[in-house]
Amino acid sequence: MKLLRVGTAGTERPALLDAEGVLRDLSGIVPDIDGALLADDAALGRIRSAAEAGELPALDAAGLRVGPPLARIGKVVCIGLNYHDHATETGAEPPAEPVIFFKAADTVVGPYDTVLVPRTSEKTDWEVELAVVIGRTARYLGSHEEALAHVAGYAVAHDVSERAFQIERGGTWDKGKNCETFNPLGPWLVTADEVPDPQQLSLRLWVNGELKQDGSTADQIFPVAEVVRYVSQFMTLYPGDVINTGTPAGVAMGQPEPKPFLRAGDVVELEIEGLGRQRQELKDA
Repeated sequence: MKLLRVGTAGTERPALLDAEGVLRDLSGIVPDIDGALLADDAALGRIRSAAEAGELPALDAAGLRVGPPLARIGKVVCIGLNYHDHATETGAEPPAEPVIFFKAADTVVGPYDTVLVPRTSEKTDWEVELAVVIGRTARYLGSHEEALAHVAGYAVAHDVSERAFQIERGGTWDKGKNCETFNPLGPWLVTADEVPDPQQLSLRLWVNGELKQDGSTADQIFPVAEVVRYVSQFMTLYPGDVINTGTPAGVAMGQPEPKPFLRAGDVVELEIEGLGRQRQELKDA
């Protein structure tokens, strides 16, 4: 299933995109798409049954904003330097264990919402990423099979970063990762049953129409199953938590000088095979 949320920010309603591309209203069946829903097999079953029976009313998609596909996100866990080619382009050694950092849940915006370039920013950068959405409480998982059984689905994430804040201002990466609007998510949450192999997905990103990133999750240093298993050794993952699993080569930081960092007026488009496409225009904060 492709689950999404539509409407103005803060008043989104749950919806489903059917196989014919028709937007269907879920508000008569479930109150929202969040961790509680993803952990409720009966509720998910009702959605499937209603969709298969043709009982879901159509929504007029014209003019409807698409919000983040998930409400009330608990935490956004991020994995750094998780593609061989990205580690190479930044001059970093491939990590021996996953690099973990966090984004605040309030960085998450819709897939077509405006991204704000922070005040004083000179090095705002792009990163297309596969987002993993947790559907069952996970702690101390023991195998890759067990890890994947705790995944509710997948989505496109844009891990926007301010490299000067991240690298040159001291401390951890958090200052460069948690600026307002720095995690567009969606357009859909695609349930795990529709993604049989998360290690065979192509990822692409364009800036002002120019292809910048063109990679595959097959190049991940730590695959999705290992990332989920590993993270569960250090923290409890709850339904509705999100893991951004890293980005392939092609970010601005890895380009020759002068590096083409983002500015107000730039347009970024990104997509992951089967998971949809995003588009954001950048504006000054």
